[in-house]
Amino acid sequence: MSESHDVLILGGGVIGLSCALVLARAGASVRVLEQAQPGAGASHGNCGTLTPSHAIPLSVPGVPWKALRWMTKRDAPLYVNPRPDFERWRWLLGFARHCNTTDAQRAALARCAILQRSQALLPQWLAEEGIDCEYAQLGTLYVYRDGRALEADRHDVDWSNELGVRTEILDPDRVLAMEPALKPGIAGGVWHPDDAQLRPDKLVAGLERRVRARGVTIENGVRVEGFACSGKRIDSVRTTRGDFAANRIVMALGAWSPKIARHLRLRLPIQPGKGYSITTSLPNPAPRRPVVLREPGVCVTTWSSGFRLGSTMEFAGYDETLNRTRLDALRRGAQAYLRAPFGAELLEEWWGWRPMCVDEVPLIGSSTRFNNLTLATGHGMLGVSMCAATGELVAALLGGTQPAIDPAPYSPARFGV
Repeated sequence: MSESHDVLILGGGVIGLSCALVLARAGASVRVLEQAQPGAGASHGNCGTLTPSHAIPLSVPGVPWKALRWMTKRDAPLYVNPRPDFERWRWLLGFARHCNTTDAQRAALARCAILQRSQALLPQWLAEEGIDCEYAQLGTLYVYRDGRALEADRHDVDWSNELGVRTEILDPDRVLAMEPALKPGIAGGVWHPDDAQLRPDKLVAGLERRVRARGVTIENGVRVEGFACSGKRIDSVRTTRGDFAANRIVMALGAWSPKIARHLRLRLPIQPGKGYSITTSLPNPAPRRPVVLREPGVCVTTWSSGFRLGSTMEFAGYDETLNRTRLDALRRGAQAYLRAPFGAELLEEWWGWRPMCVDEVPLIGSSTRFNNLTLATGHGMLGVSMCAATGELVAALLGGTQPAIDPAPYSPARFGV
């Protein structure tokens, strides 16, 4: 068995590394186990937007019916693969039960708190740790070509402002003045000035460098195969590289969390939601800020080092194929809105699993079944947006200090895990 540490973190994505950084800064000895390379999963190819604007969850009234209508369209912004899969369909039924006003409002408050805290905290980290990941607070512009779609979103604009997330409806002339890269024919826009952006692969590389510099051990290529337990305590983690032990264990395995948790007879209410992205060289003209093309559900991010089209959501279980229909939908969406929809050089086509929690609120806190297990998973599409506040919250809970935000809404106890 390996030498014991204060904390053993399972997962080296943006959430696991964020937890490692805060714990190491607090003086804990930390080891991270990563089954591939740090940031190889959903932390790598996402659009890199930091979005308090996403406080309102996907699970609002009417979404289940919309998803059913889209099941015949493999290029729909939200696609549910109809093939039989008991675990996936049970999760989807649970998700549908949460698509009501009361649960959506509860989720929005919880998401807003952690998103805004993370948005305040992350720039401080980047400055203090010397991490250059092309961070910039440029806002996010939602763009509409259909006035009916914009009108339908007015309720969300009012709701966002009630949550304290600054949001404004813009007329077509102002949208085109802000974003000359757009084609004419815009019906209007929604402006979120407090959002920011960064290059996610550079963020993860910077976090990895800094946690190693602070004495954290990162073990790459280590797959978890089981656990040795006695009563309500996990004694060690069994892996392809031997057994590892620690006083406290943090599970930050993203979409893999429910699979690994089964070894502990824990049923985590998480399903993988597959996202896609295309990275190219910079087009000319390129958008000046993150843009969401609302009707096709395509996010566009421009960095000095590249250009990315991404987003969409596909529920197909743990399917490992790259669905080219989804990539083509990203391209078509960009072509309908942008004067130069992508750059001349294709740099990467990517897919990744996001850990979608059934109530759209992450699981952060102590397990009810094991007294030395803490969960930090289920962040959905918002792992990068929530990473700093998640790391801070995990460190506070493990250290017995007062958290900056109320931990109750994120507690795994709400699902008995």
